[in-house]
Parts: sequence; C-alpha cells; structure tokens
Amino acid sequence: MKAVVVNEGRLTVEELPAPSPARGQVLLNVTRTGICGSDLHARHHADLVADLAAKAGYPDCMRTDQRVVMGHEFVGTVAEYGPGCRKRWPVGTRVVSLPTVKVGNEPQLVGLSERAPGSYAEQVVVQEAMTMPVPDKLSDEEAALTEPMAVAWHAVRRADVGRGQTAVVIGCGPIGLAVIAMLRASGVKNIVASDFSPGRRALAEKMGAHVVVDPRVQQPWEAYKPGRNELRSVSDMLTLGVETMKKLTLVPGPVPWWHVFRLAERLHEVPEGPVVFECVGIPGMIDQIITAAPLRSRVVVVGVCMEPDTIMPALAGNKEIDLRFVFGYDPGEFHDTLHMMASGKVDVRPLVTGTVGLDGVENAFDALGDPEVHAKILIDPSSGATAP
Repeated sequence: MKAVVVNEGRLTVEELPAPSPARGQVLLNVTRTGICGSDLHARHHADLVADLAAKAGYPDCMRTDQRVVMGHEFVGTVAEYGPGCRKRWPVGTRVVSLPTVKVGNEPQLVGLSERAPGSYAEQVVVQEAMTMPVPDKLSDEEAALTEPMAVAWHAVRRADVGRGQTAVVIGCGPIGLAVIAMLRASGVKNIVASDFSPGRRALAEKMGAHVVVDPRVQQPWEAYKPGRNELRSVSDMLTLGVETMKKLTLVPGPVPWWHVFRLAERLHEVPEGPVVFECVGIPGMIDQIITAAPLRSRVVVVGVCMEPDTIMPALAGNKEIDLRFVFGYDPGEFHDTLHMMASGKVDVRPLVTGTVGLDGVENAFDALGDPEVHAKILIDPSSGATAP
C-alpha cells in the first residue's frame, strides 16, 4: 500500500504493508482525505501536541521521532470487514467515519497515533460502529469535509447564539470559514467576519458572512449596528440601570418591580453582547478580544493556541465576559453535519481549493502557507497530481 509517512518533520511516500481490519473494524479504500491545520502543526511540533494530549488524558498522540501516517478527515469505500462485524453495507459503499479505533482495548486517534495509521494512504482502517454511509447527493470532495465541519458545528452548538445576537468570527482560515457556514445554517441573521487576508474575506462572504471587515481598517465591533440589548461600555450599563429603575419604580400595580426585572431576565430582555468565535489560535488573541469586545460578550475559543497565553481576569470580570473553550464533536454532531451537507443546508464546495495525489502532499503543505491561494486541499490517492 502506498502512503505518506511523517518522521522528524520529513514527509516521504512509501510502500507499506496493507492494513488488516481487526475485530469490529472495516478496511476502506480512501477516495479523498483532507489536510487539517493540526496536521501542518504536528509535522514539526508533534512532541508539544503529545505532551498536551497526555495532560488531558490521552497518552498515545504521535511524536516527532515516530513514523506516522497522518490523515483524519476522509471518505472511502468499504473494501473488507474484520471479524465480528455486522457487515452493514455492501463492499464498495461510500462511507465516512469518526477517526477513532480500538487497538486492543485502547482507543486510538486515527492519523494522530503511530498505532492507528491515517488516511494519507490508499487504505485506512476504521471502527464499524463509528462509520456512516454517505448520501448519494454528496460528492467525495464534500463528504471528506464532514470531520472539520463537525468541529465547527460543535462550536456553534456550544455557543448558544440567541435571538437578536450578533456572531463575530475572528479569523477566516478553514475552521473560521466552517464556523461561518454553520452559523448561517443555524439561522443566525447577523454574522460578522474579520481577517487580514483579502482572499479569506472573499471566501467568508461565499460561506455566508453578512459583513466582512479588514481589521486594519475597521474593527468588527464597529461594523454592525448593536442590538437593542447590547451595551458597549460600563457607563452605558450604569446609565441603563438608573433609567430602568426610574421607570420601574414609577409603574403602579400589584406586581413589585423586582418581579418584572426577573421576568425580563427569563425573556432574555437583559443586556447581552455578541457571541465571538476566536478562530486564530495565536497568543494574545483572547486578551485582545476581552479588551475590545462589548460587555457581556460570549467568547468561544475554537482556535488552538499551543503556547502559554495571558489575559487580564479583572477586565474580563468587569465586562462579564463569558469564556468557553471547545474541541472536537460528538457522533450525533458528526451525523448531523453529514446530512446538513447532503440536504444542501451547508455548501462546503467553496472551501476546496486544490487536490493532489500522495506524491503532492509535501507541495500541498507548502501551498497551504499562503492564505491568498488555498483554504482546503484534498488528497486523492489515485491521482498523480503533484501540485494543488
């Protein structure tokens, strides 16, 4: 089997023994696989990623000195079943799978563990229980994006964007663009996207952003009209408090003013800021957002910052900023994402900007360093293309 192996930061195309599915597993012929930002990072910084994963309770993440076949975003066709399988689909059926398999009694992350080779290869092993058939309406290119789009769907669901709220997406790389698409699919009526790159801003519009800004010219908080429940400063909050109490205490009737106040809370009529998605993942971004965002903003941290960072907790407290960190998705969200794409509710086609064969993976890694040209590059193991 032909596959791309990473070791000490080098990517090489090699002939490896064909994988064999164990009990409860399925062997797939890979038709498309995506290159993830975490793959780009793990190529040179796997040890840092592995150390963090170990602290979180997963000790088997890939390390720099290991020989690993990466790739965890993929679609393929059923080639062979291992023992103990239900054999739910005929050989040749197109499927996607959550990238988790059991090796012995231990779970392993496909493409991020030496013990679970990934989809930068002609074949990959998946767990039958984690596998789902691809609806006929979806192309291989679209189906391969199920995994990264599920990451975005999980972030949007965790964000709890309310009626009348604005969603602000900071950073329009692949994950930020995916978040924009999922926000639009969930019915959010005011999506503001911010990125320095003209190419990424153009893609943000295609993916569903209502307002797109260059932060060198305009801050995202200035690019939209605040909702009736949004306050920009502590002074605004204090003024609102005084004026509200003045009106409430003048209202006659049997219902005390404090009951009216609590009713307003239950009806979500109290002040709240936008929901901000941090999709950059570099040191200083969270602190910048806390400093600039309106009061009572909810900040959902989707970007993966691999370095120590600093915030001013007292400022976040004074502004009542809500911080939420997100990672991954659950099987239900993966399934939902697949069918949202199949129904046409989410269109991921603008994200795919290039395709290479296995011999072109290193060139694709290099090309992804230019945000003006590429968003998502896919690998087609049957292709001879060496440039995206």
